[in-house]
Amino acid sequence: MIQFANADVSVNLRYRATLKEILTGLFKKEATKLASLQYVFCSDEYLLSINREFLNHDEYTDIITFDLSPDPARGGVEGEIYISLDRVRENADGLGVSVQEELLRVIFHGALHLCGYKDKTRAQAKTMRAKEEEYLAVSRKNLP
Repeated sequence: MIQFANADVSVNLRYRATLKEILTGLFKKEATKLASLQYVFCSDEYLLSINREFLNHDEYTDIITFDLSPDPARGGVEGEIYISLDRVRENADGLGVSVQEELLRVIFHGALHLCGYKDKTRAQAKTMRAKEEEYLAVSRKNLP
């Protein structure tokens, strides 16, 4: 089950059903059983407070992924992904891409973390970027 929620900001995902299908396909292709996933869209300040409280980081970020799975091998992955729309907009502007494309990239990025992908080393980040691009290509075929 995949859900989208708004915290202190609002995002209108007109293509919600198709995006859920793409995400379900991502988990299947990555051989990761999905139990539940909730995306929460928020502001920089909201995500900064989460970053401070739970990760002891005092910096802005575009995404924080929490794996809440009690036993992923048995029941599947359960996760919460918080996305700062302020960061997404700023990153999109800096990268010269649309806000929708950057939002989708971050959405896929969080899901890929739950599938076991990391991005701490240069090699891991390269693999993560390639996977993000793979699912962005799927979204370009299926979303308006």
